[in-house]
Amino acid sequence: MSSRVAALALAAAHFDSGDFVRDLARRVAIRSESQDPASGPALQAYLANEMAPTLAALGFDCSIHANPVPPYGPLLVATRHEDAALPTVLMYGHGDVIRGQDKSWTKGQGPWLLAADGDKLYGRGTADNKGQHSINIAALAQVLQARGGRLGFNVKWLIETGEETGSPGLAEFCSAQRVALAADVLIASDGPRLHAERPTLFLGSRGVANFELSLALREGAHHSGNWGGLLRNPGTVLANTIASLVDGRGRILVDALRPPPIPASVRAALAGLAVGGGPGDPAVDADWGEPGLTPAERVFAWNTLEVLAYRTGNPDHPINAIPANAKAQMHMRFVVGTDVAPLREHVQAHLAAHDFGDVEVGEATVMAATRLDPDNPWVVWALDSVQRSTGQAPVLLPNLGGSLPNDVFADILGLPTVWLPHSYPACSQHAPDEHLLKPVVREALQLMAGLFWDLGDDAARLPRRPPG
Repeated sequence: MSSRVAALALAAAHFDSGDFVRDLARRVAIRSESQDPASGPALQAYLANEMAPTLAALGFDCSIHANPVPPYGPLLVATRHEDAALPTVLMYGHGDVIRGQDKSWTKGQGPWLLAADGDKLYGRGTADNKGQHSINIAALAQVLQARGGRLGFNVKWLIETGEETGSPGLAEFCSAQRVALAADVLIASDGPRLHAERPTLFLGSRGVANFELSLALREGAHHSGNWGGLLRNPGTVLANTIASLVDGRGRILVDALRPPPIPASVRAALAGLAVGGGPGDPAVDADWGEPGLTPAERVFAWNTLEVLAYRTGNPDHPINAIPANAKAQMHMRFVVGTDVAPLREHVQAHLAAHDFGDVEVGEATVMAATRLDPDNPWVVWALDSVQRSTGQAPVLLPNLGGSLPNDVFADILGLPTVWLPHSYPACSQHAPDEHLLKPVVREALQLMAGLFWDLGDDAARLPRRPPG
C-alpha cells in the first residue's frame, strides 16, 4: 500500500470509526448564530474552546483577534510553518451559522443536536460551514499522521465568525494582516457541489448587490371607491417600475446592469453541465432568464436581477383603499466585468428616462465578484489531484452562482482561489433541516487527504508568489 493510498485509507477510517461525527456534533452544539446580537460568547467559544485546541493539537500556533468592526465576532489565525522554502496554503472557514429556526425543524432532533437519519447528518452548520471546514481539518490531520508528523508545506487557517452577516470586518482585518496571512494559494470549502455525486471545484463567486426601490405618494390611504381612478397607486407604479428593469421572463433590460460577453474559457468550462435534476431540486424553468444561454451559463456566467420582497398596503389584512406607498427589495447577482460602482446612478437614469423619476433608489450594499482563470496552474493541479482520488473528472465551475467573501482573498491578499465544496444543492442550507450527506463526507475526507498529500509531493513545482 503506497503512502498516498494509506492517507486516503486513514481519512475513510476517520469517518467509519465515528470520530468525524463526534467532532462535528460538538461543533454543531455551539449556538454560534451571528445574526443574534447576544451570540458573542458563543462565537468566542467556538474559536477558543473548539477550533484553537483542535488546530494546536496539529502543531498550529493560534491567536484570536477582536473584530476591527465592533461589535461583530472574533477571528482566529492559526499557522503551521515547516520551511520557508515550501509553499504556503491559506485555508478559510466560518464558525458562525444562520439562525437555528428551532421550531421549524421536521427532521433530526433540532438544529443543535447532530442527528443521523439514513445517509443524512442533520444539524445547523453541518453544510454551512462547520461540517465543511471540519472535513478539511480532519483530512489534514490524517495526512500529518501518514507522513509521520510533517506535511511538506506550510498551512495557515483563517476562521471568521461573521460570514452569515456579510463578513463585517473581514476585509479590514485581512488588509491589516497581509503579512501574517501571506500565502501562495487559498484552498477552502463552502457552498454546494453541482451535484451530490460529482466532486466540484469553483474559482470565485458571483457578486451581489442589494438595493431598495420605494415610492411614497401621499400621507395615508384613501377609499378606493371615492378615489380610485383619481390617485396614482404606488403599488401599480412600482410594479411597472420593476418591469422596466427586468422583463416578465427574467431578462435584464438595463444595458449598464448586463455583463460583458462570456469569455471563451468560461463558456468551455460550462459546456455540457446540467444544473438541477437532483432529489429535492426544483425544476429549472427553460424559458426564464437571458435567451440563448444554457442553464449553466445563466447561473454561473450571467447577471440576474430579482425581487426579494415587495410591499404595498397591508398584505395580511388588505382594505379597500389606495395605499400611500410601496417598497421593493431588489437583489442583483453579477459576474466579473460588471461595473456596479455606479449601480444607483445607472438605475436612477434608467427610471428617469422611463418616467419613473420619483421612485427612490437606495444605495446598494455590494459584495464584489471574483473569478480565477480556469487555466491557472493551481486549478490544473487541483483537478488532477481530485481525479486521482475519486476516479472521476471533477466539475469545474469558473465561479459559484452564489456569493462568498472571495474578493478579500483574491483582491486584498492577491491569492489564486480554489474552492472544493463538500455539500450539495438540496442540503437545506439556511433553512430548517440543514444536513450533510454521509457518502459525500466520506469521499470529501479522502479527496482532501489526497489533495494535501499531493501538495507535499509536488511542493517543489507548484507556483509560488513573489515575496513582498
